[in-house]
Amino acid sequence: MSRTVGAETAALNVLFMTQLDVRPMAGNTGDGDPADGMRAKGLSGNSVGLLGSAVIGVSTVAPVYCLTSTLGSTAGEVGLQMPAVFLAGFLPMLLVAFAYRELNKVMPDCGTSFTWTVKAFGPKVGWMCGWGLVIATIIVLSNLAGVATSYFWLLAGEITGSDDVAALDGNKAVHIVTCLALVALATVISYRGMTATKGVQYALVGLQLVVLAVFVAMAFGKAGSADFPTSADFSWSWLNPFAVQSFGAFTAGLSLSIFMYWGWDACLTANEETTGSTRTPGRAALVAMIVLVGSYLATGVAAQMVVGSGDKGLGLANPDTSDNVFAALAGPVMGPALGILLFVAVLASAAASLQTTFIPVARTVLAMSTYEALPASYSKVHERFRTPGRATVMAGIATGVFYTVMTLVSGHVLVDTIYALGLMICFYYALTAFACVWYFRAEVLRSGRDLLFKGLFPLVGGLLLSAVFAKTLVDMWDPAYGSGSSVLGMGSVFVIGVGLLLLGVVLMFAMRWRNPAFFQGKTLTRSTPALVAED
Repeated sequence: MSRTVGAETAALNVLFMTQLDVRPMAGNTGDGDPADGMRAKGLSGNSVGLLGSAVIGVSTVAPVYCLTSTLGSTAGEVGLQMPAVFLAGFLPMLLVAFAYRELNKVMPDCGTSFTWTVKAFGPKVGWMCGWGLVIATIIVLSNLAGVATSYFWLLAGEITGSDDVAALDGNKAVHIVTCLALVALATVISYRGMTATKGVQYALVGLQLVVLAVFVAMAFGKAGSADFPTSADFSWSWLNPFAVQSFGAFTAGLSLSIFMYWGWDACLTANEETTGSTRTPGRAALVAMIVLVGSYLATGVAAQMVVGSGDKGLGLANPDTSDNVFAALAGPVMGPALGILLFVAVLASAAASLQTTFIPVARTVLAMSTYEALPASYSKVHERFRTPGRATVMAGIATGVFYTVMTLVSGHVLVDTIYALGLMICFYYALTAFACVWYFRAEVLRSGRDLLFKGLFPLVGGLLLSAVFAKTLVDMWDPAYGSGSSVLGMGSVFVIGVGLLLLGVVLMFAMRWRNPAFFQGKTLTRSTPALVAED
């Protein structure tokens, strides 16, 4: 899903083994034992601790930007039940996070979803899962760059008090050049390693959360005052998802809410560079999820209390302001001086997420290349920085090219690509959840804990996301979904979403012809914990 403004932001309104004879895995596994048939990548181990890993997870989600672009659209779908929908969207993400944690304990490999689904279901399913993650992340990166660019010029206009400066974002040439410069900067920071990454992220994420806390506190303080005639009194029913008026409205809000948590798995893709790689990334993901749901609930409740969820005045569902709520509320709630901090926070949110989103795509490509599922050139790690340098540069180039082409060719295609993104997110998250259940199938009845965390929770999470995937697929068929364009009677969003997945199938067979070893199970094979224990 995109993190863009204008037409791109409007897209958010509808969302949603047999052990091998290989080298032991790099980094600290936490237990001192080699991982389950994993290959060393050469990454810098012990570079990130629990706090740094959790910060990366929060940063990738971009909570402040998600809030400013989705508070209004969610309120428009479900009214005062917006906080309840945030809770409902949190549930499948939490359940899938348990699957990630359990798989990471036994296989702390930076390929995460790709590696784990190969071990559970074999090379073809694993390759497609990896493809879903990579293509989704490239699309997100390109649109994050667009978000950061738009807010850069919006903030510049606020600081200078000049509408002409803010309008520079509408100049296509200026917009593209600025966007490419931000992509290049993010690529350089990611290229230089996790130490540089976490240093930048501490500052940017800290700024976001502090400004968000100030906004929440001031909104609570001003709720019910004469300056805000649309204020609403708090009610516990706001947290009741069954109070939503219709199932259609609930599923629309749920699709949007699920996307608001996407990105926490970046904690896991940095597992080979994390201290205690079998346990710390999973714990960091859960910490990040708790921070996110707490931030979303506090902000949602505070915003509704101060301006309500209606479509008049400053109401969250007002169509004139719903795609960028904080821009409308910054001055009235925080005042002119402090209000500008909200613009800074949104820019910081987009910029921080742009930088950390390079982590999952680069490391997934590195892992796929290491196991010979992609060309060997992408398995190279920089000798000094110990990062997947070639994969990171490739991601930066792909991001810049994709956004430039889409911007020049058609804004409608770009918007529809954003809508299609939710399909791929549900695709690889659900596959990973099911991989956990299947991989640990021999253990789920061993104890109550195993039944819950390795079986029931991942299964329910995967089923919930599969249901969202199926509903999104049906909705996409309608040409009215997205920009309203169609191809041969099918919605262009459906064509793009399904087309990107089918492109992955074509590339998979091309790689199978070029590098058959991976697809023959010679570099990474299916297994279960029981089989590995016997080995």
